[in-house]
Amino acid sequence: MTPARSPAHLHLAAAAGLSVLLSSCASFSPDVGVNIAAQAARHEFGKDAVALRSDEDSDWARSRMEQLLSRPLTIDSAVEIALLNNRGLQAAFNGLGVAEAIMAREKLPPNPTLAFSRIAGPLGSEVEGAIVANILALATLPVRAEIADERFRAAQFDAAAETLRLGYEARRAYIRAVGAREIAGSIGEVNQSTQAVAALTRRLGETGAASRLDQARDQLSSAEAATRLASARLQASNERERLIRVLGLWGMELDFALPNALSPPPSRPRSLPYLEQDAVGRRIELRTAHAELRAFAKMLGLVEATRFVNLFELSGGHKVKTESVPNSESGLTETTRFRFSGGAAAIEVPIFDFGETKVREAQQSWLAAVNKLTKKAVDVRSQARQAYRNYRYAHEIAQFKKREILALQAIVSEEMLRRYNGMLVDAFPLLENARRRVLLQAAAIEVKRDYWLAETDLRAAISGPAEAIGGMAGEGAAELGVERP
Repeated sequence: MTPARSPAHLHLAAAAGLSVLLSSCASFSPDVGVNIAAQAARHEFGKDAVALRSDEDSDWARSRMEQLLSRPLTIDSAVEIALLNNRGLQAAFNGLGVAEAIMAREKLPPNPTLAFSRIAGPLGSEVEGAIVANILALATLPVRAEIADERFRAAQFDAAAETLRLGYEARRAYIRAVGAREIAGSIGEVNQSTQAVAALTRRLGETGAASRLDQARDQLSSAEAATRLASARLQASNERERLIRVLGLWGMELDFALPNALSPPPSRPRSLPYLEQDAVGRRIELRTAHAELRAFAKMLGLVEATRFVNLFELSGGHKVKTESVPNSESGLTETTRFRFSGGAAAIEVPIFDFGETKVREAQQSWLAAVNKLTKKAVDVRSQARQAYRNYRYAHEIAQFKKREILALQAIVSEEMLRRYNGMLVDAFPLLENARRRVLLQAAAIEVKRDYWLAETDLRAAISGPAEAIGGMAGEGAAELGVERP
């Protein structure tokens, strides 16, 4: 005789069946969650960041990159190539895909446990089956799904931060490469003038019109100029290689053209009255920290709600028992079959600490997230102010170089030429002035480069991440072999 199934058993079986059904349904976004990174790139650079998931995507990116490389590179095209071709960014997008898979797994109901056993002997056998469902995991599934969503959102912001970092790195590498190329060209003019002076002095020395001291002095200047030119050309080559690495180029792609000079700074600097507010509202790492904080807060609530129960499982089972008993009267063996059904519950209670350790861990993790967010907000405000001061300083220096120093040098050159035409001075002061003028131009190029680097740092300080914020060019002219006049 088989006893009738109780409603509780039917509900347990339905819950287990629903869990099995839902466990097979894991959904993924078409773009693997790259939409936030793409929006950030479009907002900051006006370019698209694409996760290359198929041969068609790779072919399109390669075609677009070849089109951009066929023309002289601009700062915008350099950023676009980096976003399309840098494999480090694609690896970050792959990591985002891993994070999405983890999120999908965390949002799935717990798998039911199915157990079967059979025991047989000479007088009978037992066949038993059971289904075990983790009711606590099912009950907390909505909250755990929300926590998984917040953690994946934080991973999306991390990918967006890597996208912005790469874009600003590409801008900075482009500025340095073009600036080094322009400075090398200017120092090349210095080298030509010093070589001309040295050659003229040598010829005059052969006629006795130039002393040995003058010849040695001009030969020394010529040798120093040649050394500076070699250093500047090496620096230009190194900066080009740095740009190549950021863009991810190799092979035939290395034969791209750069402009000969950076564009001049604007006449007026940007005015940012709401600088700190914009930085706090837009910095990507603050958005990441907010998502992490929300995840910790929800985890704390979940832990506090389940602190007294670690495990709650319900199980339903069915057993069939078969016994073979010899009949003494007939001499035959009679087989009797019994059926049993029932349920069981298992609850794990933390009797030694009543969940205090879990709650304490969750509380401290949440407080740590709060303090980290506060620290980041303070850092963001400070970085924005510092970047803006550097930007204004670089703009003022660039304008001062153009308005005062180069203008005064032009007057000096004009007067020197007038005196030479009036035979008041010989050719040596004129050539020396020409060399000094070119050195001043090289220093002005360096200042112009520093302005564009400071402008990039300011943009990075407003949108982030912190890794994308550089600083004022450190070594300046000495780094590129420019002699301060």
